[in-house]
Formats: sequence, structure tokens, C-alpha cells
Amino acid sequence: MPALRLPADHPHRASLSEEVHARPPQPLAAPLSASYLVLYTGPEKRGADLAAVADLASRFNAAAPSEGATHYSAPLGPVRVIWERHTEFARYTFIRQSVDDGAPFDNPPISEVPADWLAGLPGEVIFAAHALMVTAPEQGPAVDETAKRLFGGAELVGSKIAGGGVALTNFRSYADGFNRFLIRNRNMSPLQAGRAMRSLLEMDTYRMMALLGLPVARELGGLLTAREQDLAAVTREMADEVHADESALLDRMTRLEADIERRHSEQYYRFSASAAYYGIVQARIRELREERVEGLQTFTEFTERRLAPAMNTVEAVSKRLESMSEHLARATQLLSTRVALTQERQSRELLEAMASRAKLQLRLQQTVEGLSIAAITYYVVGLIGYLAKGTEVMGLPLDPALIMAVSIPIVAIGLAVGLSRVRRSIEKSEG
Repeated sequence: MPALRLPADHPHRASLSEEVHARPPQPLAAPLSASYLVLYTGPEKRGADLAAVADLASRFNAAAPSEGATHYSAPLGPVRVIWERHTEFARYTFIRQSVDDGAPFDNPPISEVPADWLAGLPGEVIFAAHALMVTAPEQGPAVDETAKRLFGGAELVGSKIAGGGVALTNFRSYADGFNRFLIRNRNMSPLQAGRAMRSLLEMDTYRMMALLGLPVARELGGLLTAREQDLAAVTREMADEVHADESALLDRMTRLEADIERRHSEQYYRFSASAAYYGIVQARIRELREERVEGLQTFTEFTERRLAPAMNTVEAVSKRLESMSEHLARATQLLSTRVALTQERQSRELLEAMASRAKLQLRLQQTVEGLSIAAITYYVVGLIGYLAKGTEVMGLPLDPALIMAVSIPIVAIGLAVGLSRVRRSIEKSEG
């Protein structure tokens, strides 16, 4: 077949193609014991846990993880260490291919790593568990005295899983801070056993991560009740028109809106992440392909009975937050419109008052102009009278009184015409 010349690859084609193969489950064969540790780190400590894994590898003279790696697996001394990096947390699995007969949970695989390295890991413990996988006859009992002793006689939750095993736990943390899981492998292949243990541990991991939204939701629930009351009071004042200063009312509304928007932006990621983690919990339980063990709650029943109400609370508070943000936006827009209309009405009243004052000023100006014409005419005619008297002294046959009488209308009309032209010139230049 001749070589095909294809267009250039998309920049992310290779990485996206390999994503489906990322973090494959480890084939596991019983008997084995495992310790599982999940540390909440947040995105700001992404490099710190990789450095810690590199340090552990160097202590056992093993190959270090590659730069920028998010997954590492290697045998380190008597245990195999598996490290995985996620967005908000890092998880470490320590697997030892043996199970102590007496008290297997008292000597876990995690005790094989250096104590100072373990204590210095970056982040905070969000989940920790020890798991045992032992072989069991296909027709043997799911729960016997050995299982009860391993869990201290506590009530167990469990089911048949993956068509060839039984998984038991009680979802409780013991004195060492670890939960406990027991997997009885009846006829699961190593790959099936690896997937089953991975699904069990991830089920509890993502259950805890999903519940991180619950404390936030509880805190916001009370605050939203108070803010809803504030919003109701403001809208009631708007509807009843009992508030004289709408600008002050708008200031209250915008402050309330800013507070809600800040909290919405702060908690949007947490609530969205909780919903996503809850979906992963349900997916991991489905992967177990549970079958009921008589007398035991299944993982689905236990998880849904306790986790679903918490997730409903988170979802309800998230929806309340979004709904209040929308209501505040509409109320603020309505109040802004009212304030704008009020300001427009006040501006119109102000313009009308200014127009009225302008008319009064015009009338006063016209009155003053009339008086000015009379006064100027009086003085000009007086000057003309003096001039006429002077001509009489010079022997000219002129009557000063007659000349003054004739000049009065001429001067008055001339002044009026002149002032009128000046006023029109000013108005034209201003227009």
C-alpha cells in the first residue's frame, strides 16, 4: 500500500489519543495488601508532590518520574508505589504482595516507606484506606467470623462484584486514620481484580471530594436566607413607593448584587466540581457490577442514602445562588430605570423653571431697554437743545424749543432701531 500523505496533525491529537490509556489499572493477584492515601493539594502544589515522588525514588535508587509527569509506578523495595496527580488532589498507592495472617491491618504496606518522607508529603489527607485481597472458594460465605474480626464487629456494607469476587467495608475510619476494605477473590482475573480494587478506592475518594461542597453549601444557605430577606425588603419598598430617596435604594441594591456575584464566582467551581465528582462516584459503583449479598447493604444503597441528600443540598444552594443573582439583576435594572425616569422628570422641571426665568429676564430686559431709550433720548435731546441755543446766540433764526421737540421722535426711533439690530446680531451669533 503506498504511503498516504495526510494534512498536518492537530496539536493535541497525540495527547488526546493517549488520554484513554492514561493511568491504566494494575493487574493484581491475591494475596496482597495495599495502602491508599489521598492528599488534597489544590493546583498550587502541583510541582511539590512530583518532587516528593522523585525524592522517594532516589532513596530506593529507582528511576525518577519524568518532568511534568502526572503518573508514576515502580517497585521500591518490598512495595510497589503508584502515584497519580489530579486537578485538586494527589493519590499514592502502596502494594505489597503478601497478607499477614494475624492482624493484617496492623502492618500495612505504607509502613515500608520512610516515616520522614511520609510526614513531609505536601497537602492534607482527604481519604486514606487499607485494602486486603485474599483468595476465597467460589461457594464460600461472603461474611464469616474472620471478616467480622477484621472490621471489629462493625456493621458491614458490601456485595458481590465483577462477577467473581466479594467486597466488604464499613466506611469508617479507624484509630490509625485509615478506612478498611476486604476483597475476596473467587475467580477474578488479575486485570479484573485490579479494576475492582481501583473502582472501590476511587468510589470513596470521589465521595469525599464531592462532599467538599457540603460545608460551603451549609454556610451559604444561612447567608442566602438573610440576603433574600434583604432583597424582599428592597423590592417591597420599590413596590410600595415608601422610600423617598431612590438613589440610596439603588446603592443598597447594587451592594447586595455585588456581594452575591462575588460569592457566586467564588463558589461556582466548588459546586461544579462536587457535581462532577458525584457523577464519578456513581460511575465507579456501576463498574463494580454489584450483586446483593443477603443481609448486607450494597455500595449503591449506602452511598445513595447518605451522599445523594448532601448532593441535593449542594445543588439546591447552587440554584438558589444563581436564582438570586438573576433576581437581583432584574430588580437592579428596574430600579435603575426608575431612577433614570425620576432624574429625567427632575431635569425637565428644571428646564421648565429655567425657561420661565428666561422669559422673566427677557421681559425685564425689554422694560430696561424701554427705560434706557427714554433716558438716552432725554439726554440726547438735551444736547440738541444746547446746540440750538448756541445757534440762536450766533444770530441764526432757529427756535431751540421747536428743534428739541422735532428731535425727540427722531432720536427715540433711531435708538430703538439701533438696539434692535444689536440684539438680532447677538442672537444670530449665539445661534
